[in-house]
Amino acid sequence: MLAKRVGLVGVCLFLLGGIGSDSLPGQFQVPELGVTPAIAQPAAPIQANQPLKLTPHRIALASGKTFNLYLPEDLQIRVAAQGLRRVRFMANSPDNRIFVTDMFDLTDNRKGTVYILDGFDAKSGQFRQTIKYLSGLRNPNSVAFHTDPAGNQWLYLALTDRLVRYPYRNGDNAPSGQPQVLARFPDYGLSYKYGGWHLTRTVAIGPDQKVYVAVGSSCNACEEKEPVRASILEMNLDGSHPRIFANGLRNAVGIKWVNGHLFATNMGADHLGDNRPEETFYQIKAQQNYGWPYCYQYQSRVYADDQFKQSAKRVNCGTVPLADTTFAAHSAPLGLEYFDTTPIDRLQNAFLVALHGGSKKSLQRGYRVAIVQPGKAPATFISGFLQDGTIYGRPVDILRVGTAGLLLTDDYAGVIYYISKRSH
Repeated sequence: MLAKRVGLVGVCLFLLGGIGSDSLPGQFQVPELGVTPAIAQPAAPIQANQPLKLTPHRIALASGKTFNLYLPEDLQIRVAAQGLRRVRFMANSPDNRIFVTDMFDLTDNRKGTVYILDGFDAKSGQFRQTIKYLSGLRNPNSVAFHTDPAGNQWLYLALTDRLVRYPYRNGDNAPSGQPQVLARFPDYGLSYKYGGWHLTRTVAIGPDQKVYVAVGSSCNACEEKEPVRASILEMNLDGSHPRIFANGLRNAVGIKWVNGHLFATNMGADHLGDNRPEETFYQIKAQQNYGWPYCYQYQSRVYADDQFKQSAKRVNCGTVPLADTTFAAHSAPLGLEYFDTTPIDRLQNAFLVALHGGSKKSLQRGYRVAIVQPGKAPATFISGFLQDGTIYGRPVDILRVGTAGLLLTDDYAGVIYYISKRSH
């Protein structure tokens, strides 16, 4: 069924094959669905989550801006790095340094940078310096590191129009070799007021020695010309044998492998009003179609979008999985991080998800960090990025550092925060 829908069309050719089992055991198992013509069966009830008690923590930026962010009272938040631009996703290098992408601004540009955040001091919560590793990049959203079976170290970089990798040597402050182009992506349709439908690409390396890349849709709600759009791709480490791993994901900007399973956040379409569709969080199943643009999720059911009810390509919404959890419409979930063991008790066996926030500020959706625990509704973990109609920040990505803390990027203020247990 998927092969028929994908086809060999457009500028990208992808061969589909036996990708693996579509049954992924784990704490966040997606419920099995009954097949109905348009509406999936309701999910099992999700327990309400007690709101966390959040207290104000004063933030003072070098720009002169001061405001409060709200966190659990036993935590502290400090400005680890600032003076950046549209700072996005982070990754740990093999020599235990932190790399971060910077897309410069909201336009489709070639002014992007990859930085090394160097000399972190856990006591002060700050990095000693920010080193420019690469520049002149087209919208760099995501980096990943991997050591291949031959022992070669690589830095993978996801740009709007291509996926590249550079050889990496420990301690380098610039690439030690020329980039290899592993894949090319369609890059037109970028006229949306925030820079495009959608210009970010996200890369993750799986435990199976495969590369996974999330490519967003070219539109709000349409039938795509290229199968690569609105999908997660799978390919070999050198870019060979690309194929669709999962599709029907309008914009899965956040993807991460956890305990052998791929998790993703996903943003729904904007034409169905202020409250639907809900934004979604999935444990991704191989060769699964997640519905877009034909289906959407709202209040634990999957519905057909009437805009496509006459389409010969429409999918059976009864076969579309329900999300593991959802967020309010227009929350814009992006980066995610999983915590198995941590001194922050409430984070054990839980995800944190950065909710970037929608463009309609009056809805007050997103602009926070949420905690996601199995079987429970998400709860707010950090808030205050939107207050009284004023935006102070937009969370993007979360990364564990050491055993006791985490970093949070903010692409609105150009800031990276460090959160840890409060010292006594």
